Amino acid sequence: MARAAKKTKTKDKARKPGTLPGVGLLLWLRWWFWRSLAIIFLLMVAFVVLGALVNPPTTIYMFSEGRRLGGVDQTWVDLEDVAPVMARSAVAAEDANFCRHWGFDMAAIRLAIEDGGTRGASTISQQTVKNVYLWHGRVWVRKAMEALMTPLVEAIWSKRRIMEVYLNIAEFDEGVFGVQAAAQHYFGVPASDLTATQAARLAAILPAPKSRSASQPSDYVRKRARQVRDGAATISKDGRAACFES
Repeated sequence: MARAAKKTKTKDKARKPGTLPGVGLLLWLRWWFWRSLAIIFLLMVAFVVLGALVNPPTTIYMFSEGRRLGGVDQTWVDLEDVAPVMARSAVAAEDANFCRHWGFDMAAIRLAIEDGGTRGASTISQQTVKNVYLWHGRVWVRKAMEALMTPLVEAIWSKRRIMEVYLNIAEFDEGVFGVQAAAQHYFGVPASDLTATQAARLAAILPAPKSRSASQPSDYVRKRARQVRDGAATISKDGRAACFES
């Protein structure tokens, strides 16, 4: 009995005062959690820096559509080889404050909330992040990653680069990606020769390219294109195109 009591006493002395079982494990898990977050963040930064320098050869969505359709039509074109009215039309249609925000249009978000979520509030920057780095869908994980990566893209890329990438990977019809392929597909001209009306029609179909046509526009697309054309002219005059045309 005395020997057993002595062993118990020795074990009690060996345990450091103030420590509890499992505390070391919790500290280790916490360390790995923050380490993992840091690694993920650094990977995000690396991918964003790479995207500023290298044109994306494909995207997750483009790849999946290519597998489904047996291929897609897409040809990269530098922004200087796109008719300037096309970029202005995209801004007029999708993100009128593109040159004035840091990735999120808070005014548009407030309006979307007031309308019960029926109004879109994604900026061109957000759409570019989603199309280049993420997947389509409304799951919260994608939305969270989009919210993290959009400010990074805004900080590292120029507005001109964001616009260039956006116009080259946007979907304009089933299997048709990018403004060069879209201009040829709908009008038989290169992106550099798009007229104001053609550019406005292309921008007008962007929210629903598989159900709208730029070459055979519905009454709605015609009306929307007229609004976009007027908006593009206004944007050119009031300086809201300066960030991607300079």
